[in-house]
Amino acid sequence: QVQLVESGGGLVQPGGSLRLSCTASGRIPTFAVNGWYRQAPGKQRELVAQISAAAGTRYADSVKGRFIISKDYTKDTLYLQMDNLKFEDTAVYYCYTNFAGGSWGQGTQVTISS
Repeated sequence: QVQLVESGGGLVQPGGSLRLSCTASGRIPTFAVNGWYRQAPGKQRELVAQISAAAGTRYADSVKGRFIISKDYTKDTLYLQMDNLKFEDTAVYYCYTNFAGGSWGQGTQVTISS
């Protein structure tokens, strides 16, 4: 199983930006599906964005036009650029890959507050 480690979370004001990173402990093939999920207090974990070489990218409606998912396959690092952040984006963000049975990162807290 591949280990994933997220970074880049923090506290920002509404309208601000953050860039999350997720680094894998090993090589993840390009055919794997990689994604970012989030879980807010009292809510279920939900898909934020997903990327794969075959299918491209897809986003939750709530983040379309504000978030961009990308992957540097040479560094085995997944990114989530988050712009125009809103209060409702506050959550723990997790990265995921379906490679080798699936792996989750430990999560990184994103808090939007004025």
